[in-house]
Amino acid sequence: MVHSKQTSPHVTTIFEVDMTAVVLHREQAKQALAEKGVNLTFTPYFIAAAVAGLRAVPYANGKFSEQGIMVSRRLHIGIAVATQQQGEDGLLVPVIRDADEKNLAGLARTVNDLAERARKGKLSADEQSGGTFTITNHGVGGSLAGTPIINQPQAAILGIGAIVKRPVVRNGNQSLLPSADDAIVIRPMCYLSLSFDHRILDGASADRFLTVVKQTLENWKEY
Repeated sequence: MVHSKQTSPHVTTIFEVDMTAVVLHREQAKQALAEKGVNLTFTPYFIAAAVAGLRAVPYANGKFSEQGIMVSRRLHIGIAVATQQQGEDGLLVPVIRDADEKNLAGLARTVNDLAERARKGKLSADEQSGGTFTITNHGVGGSLAGTPIINQPQAAILGIGAIVKRPVVRNGNQSLLPSADDAIVIRPMCYLSLSFDHRILDGASADRFLTVVKQTLENWKEY
């Protein structure tokens, strides 16, 4: 982590996402997958949304070199998994290879398998290497927002905050001024943070990445 901070000029941008469509889809789909032995968590949805973001902003799937920015055409997404071995807390990052080639059920099955074996200390070195982008779900511990550290030599890391119900203002018109047409509704909301290497991405491209992630989650369709 010290090496990463010394190597990459870290910048973090944070977006708020309405998770209503995802929560509804998961409620409808989790029982059918459970009958097949698959636990459908929220992680596969975030992986799928990250895939959409990486397709829209390929540099987010790159790495910096003295010869220039190298962009990987394959999407190997690492997922940070908290572990406890011999009484000590730890962190492993198993990699889902070619995540863009899997549907939601396939992602869920792979996440289940890798996370379970990570916690049991049964991952091979190969399964923890070669990632091109990383996702860390710090929200499982209740954290709302964070500024994760980049997994070198990757360009960026996506942090996922806790999904919590909050009051949200729904605008009745385009004005930012209060209006009688506005409404306050309760929605499951989540903060997403993208820490990125400013040598590879700038604020505009990082925000474009998170905009696609946000739109994918808020307008979730069958994946």
